[in-house]
Amino acid sequence: GYGSIGRELARLCAALGMTVLAAKRDAMKPEAGDVFTLHEGTGDPAGDIPARLYPGQAVTTMARECDFLVVTVPLTDATRHTIDARVFEAMKPTAYFINIARGSIADEPALIAALQAGDIAGAALDVFSAEPLPADNLLTVAGVQLGRMLFYEPLLSKDGSQSCADCHKQEDGFSDIRRFSIGVEQLPGKRQAMPVMNLAWHQNGFFWDGRALKVRDQSLKPIQDPLEMNETLPNAIAKLSGQKKYTDQFIRAFGDATVTAERMSLAMEQFMLTMVSYNSKYDQYLRGAATLTPAEERGRELFFSEFDPFGSEKGGECFHCHGGHNFTNDEFMNNGLDTDASMTDEGRQKVSGNPADRGKFKTPSLRNIVLTPPYMHDGRFATLEEVLDHYNTGVKNSSTVEFILQYNLQPGGLQLTAMEKADLIAFLGTLTDVEFLTNPAYQSPF
Repeated sequence: GYGSIGRELARLCAALGMTVLAAKRDAMKPEAGDVFTLHEGTGDPAGDIPARLYPGQAVTTMARECDFLVVTVPLTDATRHTIDARVFEAMKPTAYFINIARGSIADEPALIAALQAGDIAGAALDVFSAEPLPADNLLTVAGVQLGRMLFYEPLLSKDGSQSCADCHKQEDGFSDIRRFSIGVEQLPGKRQAMPVMNLAWHQNGFFWDGRALKVRDQSLKPIQDPLEMNETLPNAIAKLSGQKKYTDQFIRAFGDATVTAERMSLAMEQFMLTMVSYNSKYDQYLRGAATLTPAEERGRELFFSEFDPFGSEKGGECFHCHGGHNFTNDEFMNNGLDTDASMTDEGRQKVSGNPADRGKFKTPSLRNIVLTPPYMHDGRFATLEEVLDHYNTGVKNSSTVEFILQYNLQPGGLQLTAMEKADLIAFLGTLTDVEFLTNPAYQSPF
């Protein structure tokens, strides 16, 4: 962008001896004496800045030459995701991306993938698409490390036998492949453990029923749950306070050795906010770095297509609830698992008190879904084949079932064939992020 902010930035960069390139909606070079060069503060009376001016659609071309790519344009429909995977792939591996405009001008999953792959050297972000990072708990190296230690710390359980990681294993997409996790008292939980990933982009509560508003709130509940770690916070604090490795790390993270429940939750929040999964085969496909097989491509088309009740076109209807870069709408929904008579778990209603929320649960992300069986809030489906059979012909009607499932409820359902279901599963397999499953930054520090 080469508006007033861009021009002032260009003046400062030129003063530091940098060669300034700029992209502007129209690529007319400022002439000496026009509004661009005479605007107060630009310091460019001769019109020498920038050295080259590119049209807005040529940002990718300009990016190839940049050591620092700085965004200063306003957010409009035309500029949304202007800086996308193609731009990041064009940049030098030694280049830095800086966004001081609006978060949505950059495709954040593509940026994350570029950073993880080493396609660019780094990024400085003053803004985010949803501004998800908590202002009262900014991420620090020491805080993230402390949170990582706590995530893998069995001392937080009553008998010292379990940590958060026992029910959220990295190789299983930070989920639990058991239908119900088993706590320290050898008692099963009541719901299937949800995967831990991309939590910074979830803004509508946590757990299946949304009973935790923030990640920090979520982090303390399993410690105190009698069916999980079954420990009191005072006991957990006392145990950590007696460990020098923890008092030292609390000093690094918070400035002194005092261990509190709030500090524990803030540190675990920091660590879990770093657990990002955006480098699956499908992400690489979107960046032009991978090719889908014929079955995966057919599955992709079904996934993002609507069902035609007149039979002229097949569609899986999946994207309505599992759209977006996280493959979830982040809403609480009743997906037709039970009738009113057979419904035993109130779901969101237990938290909201609203009868309209009966049987509604958080729509889970489908990232790494192949690795996270069993499925649904109660783990009733052992395989993805069973899940697709449910949506194809098994959806049950109730007073709170989602209207979007109207075609699923009709006789014959979505009429998906065995091959079409296999294609959908092939596509879901492209959402597996091997790097996320093996990233040493998320592994036990012990």
